[in-house]
Amino acid sequence: MSQRIYNKLWAEAQEELSGLLIEEQSAVPSRPEKDRVVFFQHVAKLYVHYLQIFRQLEEVYDQVVHPQKRRNIRLTLDGVMGRVLELKNEMVEKEYLEYHYMDDILLDLKLTPAALEIPIPRYFIHEQDKGVQEKKKILSDTFEKVEVTESPEPLMTKDMTQEEAVTFIQVMERARQGCLRAKLNKASRKMNMSKDPGAVGTESAVICIQKMWRGYIERKRTKIARDEEMIILGMAMDPKYQVPSPAEITPHTNEAWTLLKQEYEEDYQKSVEAVTNYIRDVEGPDISETMKNQIRQWFFECRDTTGSFPDYPDEENGGSALIFAVKSPQELKNEIAAKEQEDSNYRPNRKEAEKQKGKGDKDEEEAGLKMLPSAFLSDLEVANKIFEDFWKNRDDSKNFSQRHEVELIKEEQRKLIEREIQAQVDKEMRQELAKWKLDVDKDRGGKTKGNTKKKKGSKSGKKKKKEKDLTAHRSLDSLCEELVQRGLLKRPNNVRMQDYLGDYNYLATTLRQNDIEPMPSLSDVRQVLSLYAILPLGSQVVHEKTPLIKAILLAGPEGVGKTMLVHAICHETDATLFDLSPLNTAGKYPGRNGLAMMLHMVFKVARLLQPSVIRIEDAEKMFYKKVPKEERELDPKRLKKDLLKYIKMIKADDRILIVGTTKDPQSADIKSLCKMYSKIILIPRPAYGSRYILWEQLIKKQGGEVTKALDLSSLAKISDGYTPGHMVQVIQSVVTKHRILQQAKRPLTATEFVVPLARIDPVFQLEEDALKNWYNKTPLGKKRIKAATGKQEEEAPVKGKNAKKKGKK
Repeated sequence: MSQRIYNKLWAEAQEELSGLLIEEQSAVPSRPEKDRVVFFQHVAKLYVHYLQIFRQLEEVYDQVVHPQKRRNIRLTLDGVMGRVLELKNEMVEKEYLEYHYMDDILLDLKLTPAALEIPIPRYFIHEQDKGVQEKKKILSDTFEKVEVTESPEPLMTKDMTQEEAVTFIQVMERARQGCLRAKLNKASRKMNMSKDPGAVGTESAVICIQKMWRGYIERKRTKIARDEEMIILGMAMDPKYQVPSPAEITPHTNEAWTLLKQEYEEDYQKSVEAVTNYIRDVEGPDISETMKNQIRQWFFECRDTTGSFPDYPDEENGGSALIFAVKSPQELKNEIAAKEQEDSNYRPNRKEAEKQKGKGDKDEEEAGLKMLPSAFLSDLEVANKIFEDFWKNRDDSKNFSQRHEVELIKEEQRKLIEREIQAQVDKEMRQELAKWKLDVDKDRGGKTKGNTKKKKGSKSGKKKKKEKDLTAHRSLDSLCEELVQRGLLKRPNNVRMQDYLGDYNYLATTLRQNDIEPMPSLSDVRQVLSLYAILPLGSQVVHEKTPLIKAILLAGPEGVGKTMLVHAICHETDATLFDLSPLNTAGKYPGRNGLAMMLHMVFKVARLLQPSVIRIEDAEKMFYKKVPKEERELDPKRLKKDLLKYIKMIKADDRILIVGTTKDPQSADIKSLCKMYSKIILIPRPAYGSRYILWEQLIKKQGGEVTKALDLSSLAKISDGYTPGHMVQVIQSVVTKHRILQQAKRPLTATEFVVPLARIDPVFQLEEDALKNWYNKTPLGKKRIKAATGKQEEEAPVKGKNAKKKGKK
């Protein structure tokens, strides 16, 4: 599509966004909503609307090449991403569930379930700082340099029964005899071919060759004649008018587009530098002189009005920016005095305190559900205002190549340079004002009054101890090399989030209406992890302003794709992957000092190479209620205390995420586990719809062909309880290279998959129910149960004085 189409899409997204902003601003002063269902519907509708805008803006940002437009789109895109996460957090807080179902809203808006998929911005990988790119290059060089040689497993004799041993011997003997027979057959064929066939045989061979050749030529002529006839009738396109398919064009177009964006960005940066230097050199002296004259004029006006020279505004109050505001000298002096009075230790009198207390009581009485304050609405308003002021009605017809506009650069840079000059002018004019005051006081014969104001010291209680750098003398290269050699730093697999296949749960809303809590689908898992992990790790702005998620626990049966999801998170955000699993760290860096050194190195490199993901496989081992005898030597609980301390030190500007995986959470102490992991994501067995998609796509990926002979519906039905890992295992055993070659004559059938599937134990319903019951004991699960039984609503209004009485009871 052309740039004009993407500009139109941008305008449509901005128009819808401005409508949502007006709606949200008008909703702020409204009374709290008492009906939880009505409140959730309102938030969910906003969530779906923002998600559609997010999808549009992501597409526009990826295709628009104009560097100045891209900056405005990026500002809006980050704001919309953050707002989507805030609304998701709002729904979780009010419904006490990680998974939400919005069938009725999708129906009202005439959208499909695909509209709820979270788009992953492509700029997460393509647009990284040069410093980050250099560090990532160091890491890739380290992986190539260090050959990670895994220690081979020791050869162990497997105990076999007599029946198994006899079967094994029979198989090997029959294979030997088969090889001998094949050799004999090959030798006999060679002997028969070496005999002279004679004249009759030669003649029949010539006739056969002629027959085949003439048939081939005739079929070719017939095909050409048929194609020409179809072109004449208008039922087929002439080959000279045919264009490549979109699948062939897209990769080349994307590559060319990326190069064009880089070229335009470089030109824009050069232009910014040139314009900045020009304004600073040519216009700078005039701007500085104009400011000084205005400030001097203000000095004299204040002296004429008040009888004395004013105090110069402090830097904290904006400096001379207050002077350039359209105010009289007396108003400005009163404003400065009012700010100083606010800074002083002002205490309200008793009556005011009682009034404030009365207001607070009224607020408490007005119980209900309110929207939490947003950190992104102000950014979205700014971005929307920039669009309306600069881009909404701008005519781009002459700028066909969509290069940057110099006049806009001048406007932006002039403001920045004025601030720089203002800071210099403030220093000079403070000195000049102090000199004038000194001269006036000398003429009057009075004592010199210096500026005796003292800046308040920041009352910062106890100073926090800084973490001691145990590897200050070492370079990043050496740290990476050591971590790679020890197996703590790994290269993530090339897996995308869209490769985690799964269908939408179409019956979830119906089940909830009948008071049955549905299990989430694999599609829901994909959406939740995209929101909680990928978007905050990919965008620094979103990570800093949204509620901080430091650790996520993925809980589910073996084979549901927990490890795959960890690698997908790393691949989508180009994150560095660390492995602190109990089994992986066993025997490495022994002792208390060794443990401290290991964690220090991992978190130091994680901060330097952020975004980073720290994977902990079998997370339950770290919080065992009772360590099994066979695992006592491994000491799986050695990381428990120290790792929790390092997680607490993760700040908003550290894009580090801990991702734990567990298949047996019941064996861990749930209190300690929930203390470390703020988000617990339950991953279930795939439902029928997901199983159908998995069989179809995995068979195709392995090289198989899905024909009418392959009954996927029956296969999906009988594989109830089996995980995607089980399906991959079965498909690999059935769809071999030899079987792929036979597909033309003998297509794949469902019966071929039944026997290998029957050899694997499925995940039974009891196991899933046990996992569900365990999840109900987590903090969010407990809140959900209380809300379902009505206890939460009863306890909510109890505040203030009544809370103390309740405690006494």
